[in-house]
Amino acid sequence: MTAYVVRRLLQMIPVLVLVSVVSFSLIFVLPGDPALAILGDQNARDAQLYAQLRADLGLDRPLPVQYVDWAGRVVHGDLGTSTQTHQPVAVLLAQRIGPTIELGLLALLFALTVGVSVGIASAVRPNSRLDVLGTIVAMIGASVPHFWLGLLLILSFGLWLRWLPPSGYTPPTEDLLGNLKLMLLPAITVGSGGAAVLMRQVRSAMLEVLGQDYITTARAKGLAPATVTLRHGLRNALIPVLTVIGLQVGLLIGGAVVSESIFAIPGVGRLAADSIFSRDFPVLQAVVLLLALAVLLANLVTDLAYAWLDPRIRYE
Repeated sequence: MTAYVVRRLLQMIPVLVLVSVVSFSLIFVLPGDPALAILGDQNARDAQLYAQLRADLGLDRPLPVQYVDWAGRVVHGDLGTSTQTHQPVAVLLAQRIGPTIELGLLALLFALTVGVSVGIASAVRPNSRLDVLGTIVAMIGASVPHFWLGLLLILSFGLWLRWLPPSGYTPPTEDLLGNLKLMLLPAITVGSGGAAVLMRQVRSAMLEVLGQDYITTARAKGLAPATVTLRHGLRNALIPVLTVIGLQVGLLIGGAVVSESIFAIPGVGRLAADSIFSRDFPVLQAVVLLLALAVLLANLVTDLAYAWLDPRIRYE
């Protein structure tokens, strides 16, 4: 197992290098001159100031030299300095990573709770009213865009019913209950799509597993229906579901960018959106690298979970 983990970590290096090339290229793909965007309309006509800024940013050097210099600083932990706030990018990410991790975990918890429970209930009683209702809800959850669902939840529960605060963020260390109230609507918004996908995947996998001979044997032994369904059925059905869960991490990250902007959560997703509009390229490049690393680590954890669920799986 240790050799497999080390091999997978080494395989991440070429992927991260490719992502770093794409991330670094963002500054040249987006239209306009970064130096002019930073100077603004008032100072853009100052040729000396413009040339000095391009030299400070390293834009006057050949592109390969710029990339090697930037990649070298990233390897040593220097992600650069924000062109808007003039703060180290690593400090900005450290300040914003907490709300994003919390939102991702709550959204994943919502997706797992709703998706797995409804998927099991639909598989146990196929073609029932609950199964039909679950199918309809899954189709709606998979088709509704995050931004539209977020606005609808704010309008319904925040403005009309006034059950929950519409937006904002309070650290859990200051007010845990207030934090959960503020994070409930964003978590539902981000996790709704994952819940819909998991619901259908769990139902399909459970239907296949519940028809196996060992399930029939377990029922013939007189085991309780809940024991047969959860201990014997769900554990084996989760193998393909784990793959879907690993893929949902990327969707959760993408949903966080939209939801954090809608619900005014000071996370990495909102930082990425703000850096795009303000053309803060050092921040945007660092965010892309961080999110790519998060997806790669999530896939690694998913692969390792296979062996935990099924002892027959061994990594050499």
